[in-house]
Amino acid sequence: MFLKKSLGQNLLIDKNIVKKILSLTNIKDKNVIEIGPGTGNLTYEILKLNPKNLLCVEKDKKLSEELKLNLVNTNNNNIKIKNADILSLDLTGLIKKDTVVLGNLPYNISTQILIKFLKLNPWSTKLSKIIFMFQKEVGEKIIAKFGNKNYSRLSIITRSRLKVEDYFYVSKNSFFPKPKIDSIVISFDPIFKKDLNLKSLDSLEYITRIFFSNKRKMINKNFKKLKINHDKFIKSNKIDLKLRPEQINEKTYYKIAEYFEKTK
Repeated sequence: MFLKKSLGQNLLIDKNIVKKILSLTNIKDKNVIEIGPGTGNLTYEILKLNPKNLLCVEKDKKLSEELKLNLVNTNNNNIKIKNADILSLDLTGLIKKDTVVLGNLPYNISTQILIKFLKLNPWSTKLSKIIFMFQKEVGEKIIAKFGNKNYSRLSIITRSRLKVEDYFYVSKNSFFPKPKIDSIVISFDPIFKKDLNLKSLDSLEYITRIFFSNKRKMINKNFKKLKINHDKFIKSNKIDLKLRPEQINEKTYYKIAEYFEKTK
């Protein structure tokens, strides 16, 4: 089997991990999207759980063709293999009622894929669950709460629309070829009660990029970079300008993003 290093392909071969991933949600009668099925190690187990429909999105043409051939004799009419880059697809057209999204994501684009789902506009009430695998370092930034050493802009952006429901670590020995680092599987539940009132997540992305570009500097310099009249906002929200970016909780960042969007 020839795998492309440029696509960040590391196939999950540990059946126990596959079963553990699927134990995090109910697949039966759900619409399922699997990102990066590879050779189908997770795909076949999904089909055993009787989903309503299964859409597999695989960027590698050879792997997608091989998966199609292997599934010919399974008598499953509810599965579709799409040879495409998930980052180029219109997600709103793919997500149906009660959709579960799963993916052993390529390390090099895992954050981009997560952000693409977070930026669904409008935010889809059709999403039921998202379960993604990330490299350990990235995943720990995603799950980190305010006060944790790994708390980051990725934590803030993710928690604006997704709740971390569960997670577990996966050894590098569970993959072929074996990566240099361990991974983490994270189960997310969509948040539909709004703590954030933005037209899009672009403002939150921009704000957190400015603030976390230099974590050691006090936030007064970051406010100046926004080029907005922020004095009244800071006073009304009792924000200490001597704090550093990681010392501000996510809800305060949401307020800053909302104010920025209204005044820019």
